Amino acid sequence: MTNSGSLTQEVRFRLKSSPEYSQASFAWVTSLLLTVLLLFNSYDLGRQEFRPFLLTALCIYLFFTIIQSILMLLIRKDLTRHGHISALTRRLAWVQLLTICSGNIFIVTAAFHLIKKAKQVEYTFAVYMLLTQLFVIGVSALNMFKPYVSDTFLPAMAALLFILVIDLVVLMIVAQYTAASVIPRWMIAVSILLILTSVTGNVFALLLGISIIGRYRRQGKQKSNFWNDLWDRLAPNVTAMSGMFFIIFLFSISICSFFTFDYSMAVENNYSALLQPPSLAYPLGTDDFGRCLFSRIVFGARISLIVGCLSTIIPVIIGGVLGAFSGFYGRHTDNIIMRLLDVLYAIPGILLAIAIIAAFGANTVNLILALSLGSIPTYARTMRASVLYVSTFEFVEAARALGYNNRSIIFKHIIPNSLAPMIIKSTLTIGGAVIATSSLSYLGLGVEPHIPEWGNILKLGSTYLETHSYLAIYPGLAIILLVLSFNFLGDGLRDALDPKLVKA
Repeated sequence: MTNSGSLTQEVRFRLKSSPEYSQASFAWVTSLLLTVLLLFNSYDLGRQEFRPFLLTALCIYLFFTIIQSILMLLIRKDLTRHGHISALTRRLAWVQLLTICSGNIFIVTAAFHLIKKAKQVEYTFAVYMLLTQLFVIGVSALNMFKPYVSDTFLPAMAALLFILVIDLVVLMIVAQYTAASVIPRWMIAVSILLILTSVTGNVFALLLGISIIGRYRRQGKQKSNFWNDLWDRLAPNVTAMSGMFFIIFLFSISICSFFTFDYSMAVENNYSALLQPPSLAYPLGTDDFGRCLFSRIVFGARISLIVGCLSTIIPVIIGGVLGAFSGFYGRHTDNIIMRLLDVLYAIPGILLAIAIIAAFGANTVNLILALSLGSIPTYARTMRASVLYVSTFEFVEAARALGYNNRSIIFKHIIPNSLAPMIIKSTLTIGGAVIATSSLSYLGLGVEPHIPEWGNILKLGSTYLETHSYLAIYPGLAIILLVLSFNFLGDGLRDALDPKLVKA
């Protein structure tokens, strides 16, 4: 009995500690849910017939979901019997790379990570960099079916395809390196090229370039690196990386849409295309003014990201500085700062935002300021608690003994070592800022009504829930996915920066 129990525990440990098995299981579950969703939407109950496009997508997803289930069982079998994944099972993952044509990001990423046995941080960045570029090109290419495109569409698509080739070549190069490989000097030029290509909004290219340069500089040195340690713990977290991928994809498509999308399709009325159902020309249909819902959601991502990020960055800076001074100086300074912030904290954030917007008008700037002001006390409290803890460390006393003034100690020693809780909190609260932005816009107190913003789009679509429900469903899904992505990333960063997990 003891031997059988220990064997069962050993098998469970193998499965639990295998990132390939975890990713394969997650990919199978999500792909199965997407297949079921396509199944319910492939049949039109009103017309009593199947929708050809959705039926085709259903068959493709079902086929690759079955293969993924077989692949997952093979991984489980290899780990149970041999303790490692066989080379044959890893080769089968090449078949799953074909799912990239269907847009199933979950199976594709699982396949990429199964193909390579020893994965470095740079390989993970290269995979997500390539996938982000592919998805941006795929979404932008849908504009070819529209009645007309922007003047910069063809040059922009050519540039994106050229960058895609660069990303593919870099992925093939990075895949050859292992932890013991020596990075040649010419890879610095490749890193600089990647950093330059990140102007398209593909942050993974920027992260990869910085990571390669950092690894080149650390060659021959034995000291551990916080950057690599953080990403080594974050990369196996499937939900965190999926959330990060969606955020960066939205950021990239928001930048590229300046050149690949025509803004007039999102704002100008087209009375010849009122309330059109989803089609190739209008992938998500049109609203009651004939405006392309697909284009409006893409352009609306800019507002949600800008307002969400700025309304988080501003209180992080102001609240962080106030909390640092409060925690470091203590006594009267602490009492004055924290009591004033307690007064602000007593006012509900959403009511404060409504009052500010009602007093000064509904526009994007006032919305950012209104959301930022209500969040300052929470960030100040978080920083104060962290500073009180860090101030007891020996390096702070050493800085005082060396004659550093208080300002240098706060900004050079205490704040940099107190940022981890602030980073985690900010990523977890950006989602709340996105919801608040959309909620205020829905109520007519946020972004100006003529600007395509997800709350404004949802407000217009809510009047057609019974007849044209897609007008409210698609912007609602966009809000949900973005909020979930920030929450998943925040949870992943919290686990990666948790001192208890790091020590374990």
